[in-house]
Amino acid sequence: MTDIDTRVESRALDSRQAGRLAALFVEFLCTGTAPEGLFTEDVFCDLSLPQWRIQTKGRDQLVALRTTSHPCLGTVPRHRVDVTDSGLVVEFEERRQDGGESWYCRELLRADVRDGAMSEVSLYCTGDWSPAVQGSHARKVTLLRP
Repeated sequence: MTDIDTRVESRALDSRQAGRLAALFVEFLCTGTAPEGLFTEDVFCDLSLPQWRIQTKGRDQLVALRTTSHPCLGTVPRHRVDVTDSGLVVEFEERRQDGGESWYCRELLRADVRDGAMSEVSLYCTGDWSPAVQGSHARKVTLLRP
């Protein structure tokens, strides 16, 4: 791939700033509403799913993508944040109830930060695991860590 922009503009965050942005992002996931200061108005989002890829431009489009793809709100029982040269990475798990069933997914967000807000995000999602998939996984795999 030769179209990838490999320039990295140093906008180093400290762990406190990264933690603040990660907490705002988790709030967004749990409420469906983007808190003030989380995204720039022109934020670009590139979402990769197991068999699909979607891109949005602008805060409103990113929020609409989230609320249409996850109309049932959930929780983020676990997340981890790491600082990068251009922003942060957040690894997280989501759980939500839909149709009386408990759904699960694992995701990774890589975000570039401009002026203290996420300006470009790449999201990688395992896809939503139905209760049947979760049960099959539990019967076939013993995880070493939660």
